[in-house]
Amino acid sequence: MSDRVLAIRGLERTYRSGERLLHVLAGADLDIMRGEIVGLVGPSGSGKSSLLHAAGLLEQPTAGQIFIEDRNCAGLTDAQRTRIRLSRIGFVYQAHHLLPEFSALDNVALPQMIAGKTRRAAQARADELLSQLGLAERLHHQPAQLSGGEQQRVAIARALANKPRLLLADEPTGNLDPTTSAAVFENLYALARQEGVAALIATHNFELARHMDRVLALVDGKLAPRTFD
Repeated sequence: MSDRVLAIRGLERTYRSGERLLHVLAGADLDIMRGEIVGLVGPSGSGKSSLLHAAGLLEQPTAGQIFIEDRNCAGLTDAQRTRIRLSRIGFVYQAHHLLPEFSALDNVALPQMIAGKTRRAAQARADELLSQLGLAERLHHQPAQLSGGEQQRVAIARALANKPRLLLADEPTGNLDPTTSAAVFENLYALARQEGVAALIATHNFELARHMDRVLALVDGKLAPRTFD
C-alpha cells in the first residue's frame, strides 16, 4: 500500500437553487500523504465544506472519484461507507457536537466502543488522548462544565480515538476567540503530527494556515496552491 491516504480526482458537486444550478466544485483534484497536514482556504460558499463532506464519504459527489488508502469509494453501500468512516476517518467540526449527558472521557470512549473496543480499553485510550491535550483534571466533567476551548479539545480527542488514517477538520477553531483558537490549533496540529494522520483542515485563519505543510485554495471550484509572502 502506498503512503497516499486520500486521493480525489475530478470532483464535482452541483446544487439546485430554485431554477439555477450552483457548481460549487468543478473538477477538484487532491492527494494527501500519510503524516501530511494540509490547509484548505477559500471564502464562505466556495465549497470547502462540500469538499470535506465528499472526502469523508458523508455526501455523494455529482461526479468524480474518491480513494481512501487507494480504495475506490465509488459504488460503496451505505454500510461500507459507514465502516470506512468509523475505522479510517476522524472528523472535527466548528461546533463540537459532544453528547451533553456524557463526561469528556465517555465522549471519547464511545466511538471506540461502537467500533468494538471494550469499555476499559476505550477509556484507557480516551484518558491518554485527553491527558495529552491538557485535560487530565477534566476527564469526568460534562461538556457544560467545560470552556469552549476545552470542549473542542475533547472533540479533537474523539476524532482521533479510533486511530484514523485521515483527519478532516472544518473550521475547527472558528467559534473560539483568537487566543484560545491559537492554543487549540496548536493542540490539534501537535496531536495530528504525533498520531501520523493525513489531515485536511479548512480554515479562514491565514495565520494558522501558515503553519501547515502546504495550503490549497478553492478557486472557481478547483484546488490551487496558496502561498504566503
